[in-house]
Amino acid sequence: MWGIIKMKPEIEKWEKEEGVEFLRKIGIRPGQTVLDFGARNGHYTIPAAKIVGEKGIVYALDKNSYPLDELMGKAKKESLENIKRIDTPGRLRIPLREKSIDVILLYDVIHLVGKNDSSTIDDRRKLYKAVYIVTRKNALISVYPTHLTTHTDVTSKREIRKEIEEAGFKFENEMHIELIHDDSKTKGDILNFRKR
Repeated sequence: MWGIIKMKPEIEKWEKEEGVEFLRKIGIRPGQTVLDFGARNGHYTIPAAKIVGEKGIVYALDKNSYPLDELMGKAKKESLENIKRIDTPGRLRIPLREKSIDVILLYDVIHLVGKNDSSTIDDRRKLYKAVYIVTRKNALISVYPTHLTTHTDVTSKREIRKEIEEAGFKFENEMHIELIHDDSKTKGDILNFRKR
């Protein structure tokens, strides 16, 4: 049975209103196919599903089933039938068709793609390759790079940006914006790229 944990009012407001506005600024549009990679309990999945509407799809991928249970409970409560759950064992492979995705959200996950929740350049290259395979030409790849100095072998956003560009994505812009991180609002830097 899908469970729902009572949300903080600021998170509830985010998922209903502010997250929708945030993701529109990022570039999500009606009818798109979106992948929320590392979706957890849906702070970005739920607003994305509201934007893409009935003609769009949002895939919520995570290696932890409990947060996805919570996400699907929230989706059912809000009658959002355009969210598709993807449980993964944590391998750096995305089980979707090639060139099927318009937008990928990589929020607060870059540092977690390796063993023991710590990433190396080789781990991240596998992730970028998987992202490249499933995205359409000119797809939006939106990245919130966090915990770099503590959980990766890089020290700056600049290094992450360079890695992503070398993987076949063109840097579009950087946004310093209010977002959700670890179930609280904060200001963060979003890096947006397009598939070449």
